Parts: sequence; structure tokens; C-alpha cells
Amino acid sequence: MDASKAGHLDLFDIKILDEVAENGRISVTELASKIGLSKTPCNARLKRLMDEGYILGFRAVINPQKLGLDHVAFTEVKLSDTREQALSEFNQAVRKVREIEECHMIAGRFDYLLKVRTQNIRRYREVLGEKISSLPHVASTSTSVAMQSVKER
Repeated sequence: MDASKAGHLDLFDIKILDEVAENGRISVTELASKIGLSKTPCNARLKRLMDEGYILGFRAVINPQKLGLDHVAFTEVKLSDTREQALSEFNQAVRKVREIEECHMIAGRFDYLLKVRTQNIRRYREVLGEKISSLPHVASTSTSVAMQSVKER
């Protein structure tokens, strides 16, 4: 984590965030030991970081390969309309498509970049044709297929 962007966070806070980002199931006792604080102040800091919105929640990281979801494609989406209402309609609709893992608004030659995970290229083609292309205001798409994931967080 970049400490210069962390506002009023000190080194202990940043260490807590780094540790829970790697292992959200870490016990407070183990966390305290790893960052060099006793349990009570560590727990208080952890609670404050949650209350202040630095930690949004904890969730399980599912292994997509175990579920047969080996195919990852990145889809560039160009919209026909980029006024606020159109962006809002697209944003709401994209959240409903299960196969879209991530959606980022981009400044560049296209408007959005989607990370789409499916079982295979055939299923991706179906998702692209039936779901992504029919999202509000989609004018065009372009796809790049991931050959290997080197780093994911």
C-alpha cells in the first residue's frame, strides 16, 4: 500500500491492511503478533479501519478453475451515448451479468473494459452475443483473450 495516499493512517494501520488483504481470516492474535502490537490495540485499529471504510468486508476467494471457469476474456466496450443517463443505465445492467467479474470505465479509445470469465470460448461467444452486446447503449466490442494469469489479487 502507498502510505503517501493513505491520509491519516500510520505504519501499523498500513501493516494491518496489508495483512488482512492477504489473509482475511487471520485471527486478531496472529495479526497483532505479525504487526508488532498487542491484541487490544490491534483489534481497536482493525475495528476503526472497518468503521472508517478502509476495509469494506471479507469474502472467500473462490478458485474459478475448480468450477471449470478457465476462460478469461477482456472485452473493450464502446458506447453509442456517453451522457450520464446512458452511463448509469449501462452500469446498472452490467452488474446483473454474472459472467462479468470486473467492469472499469476507461479514459481512452473505448469506454469500458470488462473482465469476463466463462467455461470456454464457445460460452464466451454466447455471453458476448446474448448479454454484453445487448447491454444498454453498446455500439461495439473488441475482445482479447487471456492466455495465462500471472498475478491476480
